[in-house]
Amino acid sequence: MKKYFDIVKNKWVKFGTVSFLYILFVIWLRSPLCFLGLAVIYDIHISKKVKWAFWKDKNGEAKGLRGWIDAIIFAVIAVTFLRMFFVEAYTIPTGSMEKSLLIGDYLFVDKVTYGPRVPNTPLSFPLVHNILPLTQITKSYLEWIKWDYKRLAGLRKIQRDDIVVFNFPHGDTVLVSNPTADFYDWRRTLGKNYTLRKSDYTVRPVDKKDHYVKRCIAIPGDTMQIIDGDVYVNGQKQKDIPKKQYKYKIQTDGRPIPNKVWNDMNISISDRQAFDGITLTAENFEKIKKMPNILNIERIRNYPDPSANTLFPFDKRYNWDIDNYGPVWIPQKGATVELTPENLPLYKRIIDVYENNDLEVKDGEIFINGENTNRYTFKMDYYWMMGDNRHNSLDSRYWGYVPEDHTVGRPILIWFSSDNEKSFPNNIRWNRLLKTIK
Repeated sequence: MKKYFDIVKNKWVKFGTVSFLYILFVIWLRSPLCFLGLAVIYDIHISKKVKWAFWKDKNGEAKGLRGWIDAIIFAVIAVTFLRMFFVEAYTIPTGSMEKSLLIGDYLFVDKVTYGPRVPNTPLSFPLVHNILPLTQITKSYLEWIKWDYKRLAGLRKIQRDDIVVFNFPHGDTVLVSNPTADFYDWRRTLGKNYTLRKSDYTVRPVDKKDHYVKRCIAIPGDTMQIIDGDVYVNGQKQKDIPKKQYKYKIQTDGRPIPNKVWNDMNISISDRQAFDGITLTAENFEKIKKMPNILNIERIRNYPDPSANTLFPFDKRYNWDIDNYGPVWIPQKGATVELTPENLPLYKRIIDVYENNDLEVKDGEIFINGENTNRYTFKMDYYWMMGDNRHNSLDSRYWGYVPEDHTVGRPILIWFSSDNEKSFPNNIRWNRLLKTIK
């Protein structure tokens, strides 16, 4: 046994083991320049010319305060590495995915399945997304170094009906006074001048946009259409999602629905008090319909008014609402589309913003990077994301396609869940702890 430990402690064995693992990581990273890191590993284990752990004493030990510093630095580096390439924790702040995911669910999101992204902004405060703690506007990152989009090899591509975490496509420009608002929606409905007078704005790179979580309805190359609230992909009705919800108008004979009934159906106080309808799953709809005090219950339809021009592609020629929408073809990398003034609104933001081209329309003619053209070949794959809470979800119907470079990962586990309408300890949803996500 002693001989075994002597071998494990041997500096050349340590150097060989760490180097082998590092080489595998660099191959995964597909960045030959990173092989220079082997020189650092060699110096740490063999030559020891540079004092990398400067906080330790001359014997390489860290005691007392130095020991705490050593432990904290190691923990921060390890957690940062895990968050960047393997798994990250997120929370659900809105009800767009209820009842599949609830407000107050804390998730672990797997990045390996789809392949982790290399950060666009590597200079960033550790364990923080885009805003420094205890501030509301101070950026947690520096843009001195900017890397192009690169994704490491994953186990598979995003599939239809996957639940996906991604960066908010419209989140490149954010109102400082109202960071959760959609800047482009404000500018479109209130006017650019009014929006800029009301608030300063900040610009964020792709990897620092806010995170959203929705269900992938359609993948690259699909044609998606919503007919009377039901999703059809390539002409086939989407498979049933048991916890999918719609808004309903409920008319009673004057007797209220007891709170116990609402609680048994896990309908929150805010949802049952909503002025524009109650969100119900198909199961809860059947339960309420059978109650003796219910005179009528019907699903709300044709919302919002198409003339309001609030839905993608924000063009009155597309007379759609959230229950009757499309058909929309989902762009695919390498596919070429014929461009016309009529279909350009569907692809304008892709060409101009997501794929960084100079797009102009002059006298009905389309110019891309100064060249008159009626064709465009897509550089990335795109996805169509929607919430399971179909009448209470800001999703692709409101801002269009999600580019592949915005996709983050796949939620796999609810590690904690808390109901913000209840006090401790009743707020803990014990039945959701360590629940896997399908």
